Amino acid sequence: MIGRLSGILLEKNPPQLLVDCHGVGYEVDVSMTTFYNLPPLGEKVTLFTHMAVREDAHLLYGFGHHDERRVFRQLIKISGVGARTALAILSGMSIADLAQAVTLQEPARLVKVPGIGKKTAERLLLELKGKLGAELAAGGAAALPDASSDILNALLALGYSDKESVLAMKQVPATASVSDGIKLALKALSKG
Repeated sequence: MIGRLSGILLEKNPPQLLVDCHGVGYEVDVSMTTFYNLPPLGEKVTLFTHMAVREDAHLLYGFGHHDERRVFRQLIKISGVGARTALAILSGMSIADLAQAVTLQEPARLVKVPGIGKKTAERLLLELKGKLGAELAAGGAAALPDASSDILNALLALGYSDKESVLAMKQVPATASVSDGIKLALKALSKG
């Protein structure tokens, strides 16, 4: 409905902004990542937006970057994750960190975000697996190369823990093929 706002920044009260767009003031909730990158009051600001229409309210969420909005939309599709929780996640970690946590299936990173418990973190990682990394790769965010991801998944499937697998991955050159990488990682695990 409203996909982008461009106007003068009138008020900043975390996490809410007031943006004047040709005489109409829009209240927009933003993540702290977007908030810290805002221009001073009275300056022009452009935000990508997501509008949520509920029975009791019409809410507008703003993002400084297109990828941030895309990740927000992926997060709110997950059962039990609302807009507030999605904003908390985007405020507590970068998109690249989130993508890496999903790729490595590390719930400990998400649990550090206020309001995210272990079960919610595990559900988020499970739901986002295969969706978030692929989406962000197109946007240019840092994630593990395909071979590294496949090698890591193979180690996990063989029963090695996340920690063991990640440590073994450090012994594998980034240019290694999947089969060579698995052999090198297993060799590193047998020495440890």
